[in-house]
Amino acid sequence: MGQIGVIGPADPSPEEYETAQTVGNLIAGNHETLVCGGLSGVMEAACRGAKEQDGLTIGIVPDTGNGNQYLDIVIRTGLGHARNALVAQSSDTVIAIGGGYGTLSEIAIALKMSRPVFGIKTWDIEGVIKCATPEEAVLRAVRAALLYPGYRTPRAGP
Repeated sequence: MGQIGVIGPADPSPEEYETAQTVGNLIAGNHETLVCGGLSGVMEAACRGAKEQDGLTIGIVPDTGNGNQYLDIVIRTGLGHARNALVAQSSDTVIAIGGGYGTLSEIAIALKMSRPVFGIKTWDIEGVIKCATPEEAVLRAVRAALLYPGYRTPRAGP
């Protein structure tokens, strides 16, 4: 089971929210684990979509709270925005949906760590692979996760 990060704004547009929910649904439908920043907006929508398919969701929250209601695992960091590095580093691949400077920082960290980043209407920067639909982004992210050296199946062991 790979870990696919979903990043984006805490205050998304209705279109971004719907896109994130579809992305989460598709990630879980592909038997992958969803990793996110654990708060509201795109993060909550992706987790909500994943839970519709009984998927596993992990939220790496910036404070010591419980994050959104759709999280299975909450990692409380107390790190503020510095937790963005943990979200990127914990993911085999990343899907960026829309976003502001927080999303940009996660994209930059993921690219620096050689994680593939697939973007849906997000920052237009070198290294981000543009995707037209949630289906395209998830399909490409799942394929890329399988090629990532850190990818582990439940039986693969350490």
